[in-house]
Amino acid sequence: MSWWALICAELKAIWANKAIAITVFGGVFFYAILYPLPYLNNVATEQQIVVIDRDNSSLSRQVIRHANASPQIEVVAQLASINDGQEYLTRGQALGLVVIPQGFRRDLMLGKDVTLATLGDANYFLVYSAIAQGMVSVGLDTAKQMQFKALLAKGQDPGSAELSLNAIKLNSVPAFNPSLGYMSYVVPAVLLLVLQQTLLIGSGILGASQWRSSGYWNQVSVVKLVTARIITFAVLYLLFASFYFGWCHYYYQLPVTGELINVVMLLVAFVLASSAAGVALSSCFSRTDMPTQIVLLISMPILFASGLIWPTMLIPEPIVWLSQLIPAIPAMMAMAQVNQMSADWSMVFNLWLQLWGLFLLFSALAYVGVKQRLS
Repeated sequence: MSWWALICAELKAIWANKAIAITVFGGVFFYAILYPLPYLNNVATEQQIVVIDRDNSSLSRQVIRHANASPQIEVVAQLASINDGQEYLTRGQALGLVVIPQGFRRDLMLGKDVTLATLGDANYFLVYSAIAQGMVSVGLDTAKQMQFKALLAKGQDPGSAELSLNAIKLNSVPAFNPSLGYMSYVVPAVLLLVLQQTLLIGSGILGASQWRSSGYWNQVSVVKLVTARIITFAVLYLLFASFYFGWCHYYYQLPVTGELINVVMLLVAFVLASSAAGVALSSCFSRTDMPTQIVLLISMPILFASGLIWPTMLIPEPIVWLSQLIPAIPAMMAMAQVNQMSADWSMVFNLWLQLWGLFLLFSALAYVGVKQRLS
């Protein structure tokens, strides 16, 4: 059987198996739409709150206007009692509640401390954080305005009063992830993980479905079969990777700061290493349902072990070392540095070499495993 005929047979076997076709073709396109969908807005804004204004003064009304003008908060109702506010929260008509105490303006004018009570569901930590951050900003602005008026009352000129209240102006500019959103932060890495996981499942099912029967895979040498299978999956997933790092990055406006040649070099090494790992892993399965269960089970631990969403210093060191054998780990770290942080190639060169080392390691394991299965 020629190389071309063998690769065509591999493609036909992938397409003819419904479980593989759904996982490989359907899974890649399904995750491209489903996973980024909840994070399209990037950050939580305009979270709906209700206000119980027990002071009903000019200053309390000013606080409500400032809260409504805050990007994080939207005041949907002013209510008479906390019980009414809790009913709003229970019915899902609001996500937070703010209580302005009686004597709010009087106590501030007398220089006493006052408390703006804020209530929210901390189970939705991003929503709660947005409400708390918004009310903290409103409280600080109100306090500054009161101090400004007090300084004017003491005879200080407006310019000096303004300078004394804002002696240091903070100009916060994020070095990376300028939108401060979850989408641009972690979705590119998750797309790489999706590529690896669907590839491992597809190759695992393909191998598990063939080891106990006869077919073209028994008519060629082990080296030829392993090489053709790695090439077949690599070609398919380079096309999928082009879709993810081309159309998906453009459509979802994900950061693309790396040079094209560097991105391509990383993707080629990653896809080849993952393909070799998939063929090697397939020799461990004799049931077609096992690859899906095992690969899905380890997906989240791989994401955490990558260090992108959880510090690796808080993960047991043996797990961190063991995770370096997974091609997605060095690929995610290298791609984040190149494509999101504009790192030089020299900074990811070792990770690139690690991917090629994994390719050689898993190719050898694939040869041994497939030979054992076909003997």
